[in-house]
Amino acid sequence: MPLNSLFFINTRHRLSLATTLGLIMLLLTGCSNLGKANNPQAQPEPDLSELVHAAAEQMMANNPELTRYSPMIAATFVSIDNLSQSSTLGRMSSEIMASALARQGMQVREVKMRDSMFIEESVGELILSRQVQRLSAQHNARSILMGTYAQGQDFVYVSARIVRAGDAMVLGTADFRLPLNNNTRSLLEGQGGW
Repeated sequence: MPLNSLFFINTRHRLSLATTLGLIMLLLTGCSNLGKANNPQAQPEPDLSELVHAAAEQMMANNPELTRYSPMIAATFVSIDNLSQSSTLGRMSSEIMASALARQGMQVREVKMRDSMFIEESVGELILSRQVQRLSAQHNARSILMGTYAQGQDFVYVSARIVRAGDAMVLGTADFRLPLNNNTRSLLEGQGGW
């Protein structure tokens, strides 16, 4: 067999192999892109504000008569493990919930503008059950927003409730869980650990 013929057969074999490999790569790329098109991208985790607003809407939907117990004052949400301890998470949860309830028609009395309620720096407005009647009378409030939170391994669990000032009966409740990500950890740092 002449040398030219051997070279032609080898070249044709190489071209055939290269073409086959090229087609396989093209198919694999197409399949991987097809898989991406069928898989929706992961939804971003809800943030504290979104969760609190949804909880406030849930609370009002479950008890449309809640606005009858206006005006309301808001206490800082506290750690379930130590009711005299809070964090930025507890203070912000309370603030956002009070704002969300106000948007839902609840009259909210701002207590930070008054001198008659003791506000401990870095803790916020802590209301213990023995103080409920005294504070509600001082602020002419018919109800009080209270809440607790507990840190788990993957989530922080928050429970909010509105109680009637006169007898501490629970009028409305809402619960949610917040993913324990870096943002949430930074909101908890002020309570001395996470």
